[in-house]
Amino acid sequence: MDRRQVLAYRIAEHGLHRSAADVADLAVVRAGLQDSMRDTALLALVARLDGEVSLDDDRLVLAWTLRGAPHYHLRADLPEAIRALIPLDDADALARMLWQRKEVAVTGKGASEVVFTAAAALRAVVTEPMTKGAASTAVTKKVPDSFSRWCRGCNATHIHEQLMRIAAPLGGVRLVAGASPATLAPLEGRGRLRKSPDPAAATAVVERYLRLNGPASPGDAAEFAGTARAVVDRTWPADLAEVKVDGKVRYLPSDRLAALENPPEPEVVRLLPPWDPFIQARDKALLVPDPARRKEVWKMLGNPGVLIADGDIAGTWRTKSSGAKLAFTMTVFDPLRPAVREEAEAEAARVAAARGFGKHTVTWVG
Repeated sequence: MDRRQVLAYRIAEHGLHRSAADVADLAVVRAGLQDSMRDTALLALVARLDGEVSLDDDRLVLAWTLRGAPHYHLRADLPEAIRALIPLDDADALARMLWQRKEVAVTGKGASEVVFTAAAALRAVVTEPMTKGAASTAVTKKVPDSFSRWCRGCNATHIHEQLMRIAAPLGGVRLVAGASPATLAPLEGRGRLRKSPDPAAATAVVERYLRLNGPASPGDAAEFAGTARAVVDRTWPADLAEVKVDGKVRYLPSDRLAALENPPEPEVVRLLPPWDPFIQARDKALLVPDPARRKEVWKMLGNPGVLIADGDIAGTWRTKSSGAKLAFTMTVFDPLRPAVREEAEAEAARVAAARGFGKHTVTWVG
């Protein structure tokens, strides 16, 4: 397979043909839809669903899950998503701490014990909606000093950020959607704090990644799940097809092989927000082969959105608001046909309307 065929498959699997009529039918939602302060989840749905789009849906719940990032899940799917976060062992728990693993490693306790201790403290503290700051302050008083650090930005000592994020769902704590400042609340009917790992749930996370973003490697799936490659090797799905993509061995669920071999023509134009599931695929060199262009898509700070056209990532976009008007700047990698530009401008109108702006402008660069 070449990258163009893989991208055509992913465009279809991600629902970018707008063939789904309901949020619950989208594979990206079933896998967990990441949110951010820049309306990531809302605009990801705008790119995939026709008509009015809203996150105000009782079937959706927001929680820190994959990689400790906020994700929307279907309420019915959240229990399995939480079970998938239970560390298989200390190595798994430590890997999930990501950038704060060194701090957790020096607590003098096993990483799994650290996570479960923090989860129990959050469970005891968050019995009603409360701001993240208030919850952090209360939890910090309940956990050992080694679980905390001095934060210059907050001018306070508080529990490690990633530890709090990883522990919260295990303790039965969710996020309140749309709240500012960030607010935590107890999950309804959260039951007991479970400590027994669920390898089947962890395998399901990997399988969904391969289904959405395949063919892919074990390392790609591990990075997406927020754990170590060795952990994914232990929860690797069965019944996978081995596929060579540009000469590299990759994997895909066998029941999706026919779809990969004959994907729909990717004749769609879409504006995807920063952190959209499509650009959350870990094989960035496949998504954007040119290194200079990759640097324009994935930045150290402040990623732009991307323009999908002609079955590829064709450029980036940013917005700037002024009163009731939203100004778009579209930067293209290569010249686009006039018809594609018209479709992109129609997509900009959808984005502006979804964000509540009555007026918008589009400026093209390149």
